[in-house]
Amino acid sequence: MENAVVEILLVEDNPSDAEMAIRALRKKHIANHIVHLEDGAEALDFIFCSGVFTGRPVINPKVILLDLKMPKIGGLEVLRRVKSDERTNTIPVVVLTSSAEDPDIQTCYKLGANSYIVKPVGFDNFVKAVSDLGFYWVLLNQGPKDS
Repeated sequence: MENAVVEILLVEDNPSDAEMAIRALRKKHIANHIVHLEDGAEALDFIFCSGVFTGRPVINPKVILLDLKMPKIGGLEVLRRVKSDERTNTIPVVVLTSSAEDPDIQTCYKLGANSYIVKPVGFDNFVKAVSDLGFYWVLLNQGPKDS
């Protein structure tokens, strides 16, 4: 992975949801390089090449799939830091969470989220949603080139 372009950074603390998301993306051949991290602190270290990720090549993922309710550092803080830093503010961030609460949705968009998806109930619906959003953000969406 060290020299590979990370297409999807999945930040999800629920092992079942993470496994389903990764399986859906791989089954549909949407992403070759997926990095799964379990909390916001790990995510920030990865994104900003610090902590255990010091020395990692500075290559931004094509998209970040971000849960909100996580240990150590929550998704809102990760979103805030990513979108407020000029090195990372163009990375698309898709909030993929179980929260359908309007204050969470409003806050995410105010902080710069590119999309907000409430995790669908049921395996088939979840797999379809993740496949569809992966297809869009990794294969269809044209983002800015890294400088």
